[in-house]
Amino acid sequence: MKLLEGKVAVVTGAARGIGEGIALKLAEHGANIAFTYVSDGSAGKAKALEEKLKSLGVKAKASKSNAGDYAQCEQLVNDVIKEFGKLDICVNNAGISKDNLLLRMTPEQWDEVMQVNLKSVFNMTKQVIRPMMKAKSGSIINMSSIIGLIGNAGQSSYAASKAGIIAFTKSVAKELGSRNIRCNAIAPGFIETDMTGYLKEGEQADKYKAGIALGKFGTAEDIANVTLFLASDMSSYVTGQVITADGGIYM
Repeated sequence: MKLLEGKVAVVTGAARGIGEGIALKLAEHGANIAFTYVSDGSAGKAKALEEKLKSLGVKAKASKSNAGDYAQCEQLVNDVIKEFGKLDICVNNAGISKDNLLLRMTPEQWDEVMQVNLKSVFNMTKQVIRPMMKAKSGSIINMSSIIGLIGNAGQSSYAASKAGIIAFTKSVAKELGSRNIRCNAIAPGFIETDMTGYLKEGEQADKYKAGIALGKFGTAEDIANVTLFLASDMSSYVTGQVITADGGIYM
């Protein structure tokens, strides 16, 4: 059974990693997909993903768009509505990390993380709520992190941005619930992607795994499955929540 037949989803930062896994999972369940990438270096991967999504029998479009830029988000959503006719699901996945001890962190590093991780969620949510309010339906899914709940040395900017996403999510859920628009967050733990490739093996990997109840790192598909649940009617009575998908770090 396809849970998202005929739905339209926009996924930011989907050329690789968790975003790519989410786009594929939603498409497998019938959703038409608009997704973004931000760098010219990702254009090839984005085009390949677009073709892969189309091969699943759905409509798909890759757009170079910076979610941290308000005007670009406005243009993106306008283009999605024009081409796809509606917008049912928004997955705010774009994110970066600029890890550094606070003593050494520059204002520029802090600002860049906030721009990409937190302001992007405001930018996109601000744009998608209009068509969702008109349709009196919608699901907004924001990608937070377990680090936003427990913190981590050397990641104060990343932790602050991801914690901000949680507070934003809960507030938006209260504002838009009466319009039948749901807003939830996912807090992944250590997920095997290009960003975390350095954790895959060795003593450091063993140290992290020892603190995970399931004893292993997660995969992009693990997060994509949670996203599918929140995007579908299976979660029609779920809003304002943070679902941790961390293998049992935070309990």
